[in-house]
Amino acid sequence: MSTKKTQESPGAEDRVVAMARRERDQREQGYRAQAFKLYPRICARCGREFSGKNLRELTVHHKDHNHDNNPPDGSNWELLCLYCHDNEHARYQAADSYGSGTSGEEPAPSASHTPFANLDTLLNHKK
Repeated sequence: MSTKKTQESPGAEDRVVAMARRERDQREQGYRAQAFKLYPRICARCGREFSGKNLRELTVHHKDHNHDNNPPDGSNWELLCLYCHDNEHARYQAADSYGSGTSGEEPAPSASHTPFANLDTLLNHKK
């Protein structure tokens, strides 16, 4: 096994640094990096703080559930931890499954039965 160093062409290090900087800039154009610049690194639901290694557990939630809606002011985003994010999507899926009128549909008719309608007369009658 040889321990010789390979000679890199002059300027190769500069190209690597420039490429790394371009990639960083592209990542920062993504909505996750933008959200981290706009919002504190705290889950909007449970209030847990994130930094360092556990920062990967903080996710960007799209309030309208449209991942293509990424306004530059971040008005469609909120930072949620993995657990709160899963809970939010589970609630959304349950509402979708059971037909909660979130899509502008007519609201479901309210219940017409009033089980305690005559309770006061029953209670007053015993006096």
